[in-house]
Amino acid sequence: MDKELIIRSSSDDVDFALLKDGKLIELQKDEGENKFSVGDVFIAKIRKTVPGLNAAFVNVGYEKDAFLHYHDLGPKLPSLLKFIKRVSTGKLKDFSLKNFPFEKDIDKGGKIVDVLKSNQSLLVQIVKEPISTKGPRISSELSIAGRYIVLVPFSNRISISQKIEDKDEKDRLKRLVKSITPQGFGVIVRTVAQGKKVAELDKDLQNLLSRWTAMSKKLHRAHHPTKVLGEMNKASSILRDIFNDTFTGITVDDEELYYQIKDYLQEIAPKKESIVKLYQSNIPIFEKFGIERQIKTSFGKTVSMAKGAYLVIEHTEALHVVDVNSGNRSNKANNQEETALEVNLIAATEIARQLRLRDMGGIIVVDFIDMTHAENRQKLFNRLRDEMKDDRAKHKILPPSKFGLIQITRQRVRPELDIKTREENPNGINGAEIEAPIGVVQKITQDLEKLFKKDYNKVTLNTHPFIAAFLTKGFPSERSKWFLEHKKWVKILPRDAYTYLEYHFFDKNGKQIK
Repeated sequence: MDKELIIRSSSDDVDFALLKDGKLIELQKDEGENKFSVGDVFIAKIRKTVPGLNAAFVNVGYEKDAFLHYHDLGPKLPSLLKFIKRVSTGKLKDFSLKNFPFEKDIDKGGKIVDVLKSNQSLLVQIVKEPISTKGPRISSELSIAGRYIVLVPFSNRISISQKIEDKDEKDRLKRLVKSITPQGFGVIVRTVAQGKKVAELDKDLQNLLSRWTAMSKKLHRAHHPTKVLGEMNKASSILRDIFNDTFTGITVDDEELYYQIKDYLQEIAPKKESIVKLYQSNIPIFEKFGIERQIKTSFGKTVSMAKGAYLVIEHTEALHVVDVNSGNRSNKANNQEETALEVNLIAATEIARQLRLRDMGGIIVVDFIDMTHAENRQKLFNRLRDEMKDDRAKHKILPPSKFGLIQITRQRVRPELDIKTREENPNGINGAEIEAPIGVVQKITQDLEKLFKKDYNKVTLNTHPFIAAFLTKGFPSERSKWFLEHKKWVKILPRDAYTYLEYHFFDKNGKQIK
């Protein structure tokens, strides 16, 4: 199994595509203007408490106030409030928590009005980014994530990832981490720590402690609201969370980002540093690796699968609905049950991929093709569960119901990735959308005539593959007609990334002609 990470950088955004054996399984976007990422810590003020919701609204600088529920306060809230007050006023300059006197924990079933007041300063962490009309969801139970461990201030618990199943390894890690964890801090050991030595764990811990100290220093006379601890850049945070020995390549088209990634890999996996490559070519990086084509075919309402089967994915306000269809497959099998099982197993693999790819969250209901045998329904359930094992988002899958429906809940922490695959009709008919507008060819011809009049001898046209095919196929093709009329040959390059109505001309030196 080969895993590749392809990174495309533009002036504002960075796109990350994770490929598994050449197939796109995860797509993430780091938007330059996103100031509220999961993991960011803010010093903020309580706007108001709402007893009816047992929650508070907190001003973190977003247009909508962040939502803080009582259950997200953490048991050590009084200790945190005391720490903030003493550091902000300059009375406390030792941030190690070694000699810090802890307060009594808050009651699990208490009320928010008893522990928080309006205009009170509080450290909060983003646990869910702003989605739709809602502001961020926040917590005051802070955690700072590293490669192997997660540091939890104001705690004394040592927890081990549930994905580590070996009891001896769990005991070993717990013993090691307990010996290096300073007083006043708790630690969660991540799955990738399996088999690691104490020196590697300690290095990660010291790095997290230095981040905690740097954050605490910013609290003295800080403005409210202010981000006091930001997540590391997206490339590093993705590598921190998903990188393992199965990765065979990391390709990036930005030199600065290339060196950042090499430096980070040098820290976490020196032997793998050589797999990082700087991409230098005129062909766009997502085009070269076939990612654009996969994006175009994977984000529509209808998703094609092997053997003629397909999915229909609908999104409503309350949930996502996925319908599995056998397509033309039903004519090629011996019996209906055999067909249903085969298509359902293919669909289970594709649905697991689609959930990660689109980052779909909330409730997902899948209508599989009905099967009469209980063992076949169990096979389907097992396949779906196995395919979703690699999904980092928390999720739960219920067994098939009597009606053949499988219900899935999946954690949603950031807005769902939505890429439009249909476009407006260029003729502007009642806002209708179409799949392949060809009217753009007329405008290309008019623009070319203007360029030929300006004595551009060698012109390269970059356009959508459908438009490129229309211009070059048949006899005489549109391109041949241009040559016969103007005695100048136009090189045409198809670009998967372009919309149907998008095209650009380039001169003989490869520079875009404005």
